[in-house]
Amino acid sequence: MRRPQFAVSCQHYAFAVEAFMEVVRACAAESYDFTIRETVTSEIIDDVARHRSEIGLIYLSRRNETPLRKILHREELEFEELFAAKPHVFLGKKHPLAKRKSVKPDELDGYPYLTYEQGTENALYFSEEIMPAIDRRKSIRVRDRATMTKLVLGLNGFTVASGAHCKTYNEDIVSVPLKMDDEIRVGFIRRSGIPLSAEGSAFVSVVRNKFAEPSAKPAK
Repeated sequence: MRRPQFAVSCQHYAFAVEAFMEVVRACAAESYDFTIRETVTSEIIDDVARHRSEIGLIYLSRRNETPLRKILHREELEFEELFAAKPHVFLGKKHPLAKRKSVKPDELDGYPYLTYEQGTENALYFSEEIMPAIDRRKSIRVRDRATMTKLVLGLNGFTVASGAHCKTYNEDIVSVPLKMDDEIRVGFIRRSGIPLSAEGSAFVSVVRNKFAEPSAKPAK
């Protein structure tokens, strides 16, 4: 009997972890070998290109699409969109802006902007956030979601992501629509011409079916 194997590399998306868990729960095999890597954008692309992961999860926007598509083409990778969403700002429930129906970018100027560090590849098009830290007066870079959550709550900080639904994110954090004329198009990358495994197809289906609709829960 085939031993199921599946690996996915992704940006810091809680919905990706939720989808991964659903694939593991659905696996009836007595033995399997699954991997999920939360890492930086350049490593996601490298993981898929070098066969370390079957699928990579990234997003495209007006700011990053042209350079990222050139890199994907060079590495013989395909991008397939899973869903599109408007940017949301994520704040602690006690943040002064937490109860607003929407927030303008300039209203966030006095608060620390939290972004994920991209290692040695800190080019703007590798950023995980649609509003790069270079635009903000106060910026803090972190490496993991646990630290991000603590700083959002402890410093009245904020970060930006898609607002895709996730049941497992910290209940002390809320998302508010960001008044920004842009769109986050989350999708997966894979090696061109190679069909997905059963586990890879299941993972993609879970994301499409259960996490495609924006909601009041954040995606990061």
